Amino acid sequence: MRSRLALAPVIVALFSLAAAASEPAHHWSYTGDEGPAHWGGTCKSGKAQSPIDIHTTTARMEKLPPLTFDYRPGALHIVDNGHTVQVNVDPGSSLIVGNDQYELVQFHFHKPSEETIDGRHYAMVAHFVHRDKKGNLAVVAVLLKAGADNPLLDKLWNNVPKEKEREETFDAVTISPAQLLPLGRTYFSFTGSLTTPPCSERVRWFVLKAPSTIGINQLIRFGSFYRANARPVQPINGRRVLVSR
Repeated sequence: MRSRLALAPVIVALFSLAAAASEPAHHWSYTGDEGPAHWGGTCKSGKAQSPIDIHTTTARMEKLPPLTFDYRPGALHIVDNGHTVQVNVDPGSSLIVGNDQYELVQFHFHKPSEETIDGRHYAMVAHFVHRDKKGNLAVVAVLLKAGADNPLLDKLWNNVPKEKEREETFDAVTISPAQLLPLGRTYFSFTGSLTTPPCSERVRWFVLKAPSTIGINQLIRFGSFYRANARPVQPINGRRVLVSR
């Protein structure tokens, strides 16, 4: 096992759009005086913020390119960054959407799901953060409903570092991010933002329609780390939500 200090809350901010580079960093939380209602900058002024409530009756069905996942097994790099449990991924895993290719950088979790479907939250959501060679971001959201255990989650929860903001690497623990993906690959798509400060916009979002499952005990275990760490849904402001056929 190897450990190292994690860069920030964090690593998500490292993969923000270049336009956010000039925005001042600040402490933030999901509750109290530093909660979402008090987040400033683009979080407050942006017009294409995430998450959103997806209305299935108004989402426009189109022939969209399939999502092709090439997620490869690798050593576990995990950090409790003070806001969630995050897994940083070795180079080599990617997402292809049409002619666009994005490298998987990290994935992390929110409880309950940040995205809602027709006003309904799922038990949790996993966000897979990708970046292309130009620095553009694409996030795949995998909704998690209570049901069967997912074996990957036991590996993660059992190895969450006790010290926050310190990444630990377990060379002997091999994980495969693909274990969190559902069989169904149809998806909702829209343009949004990061869901944590600095809330940078122009992020390409893909929310898989089919959920994966998380066991009740696994859900309770995550709750011992973070009881609730979801940003409320944001105004759509006229954005189109597309759904693949």
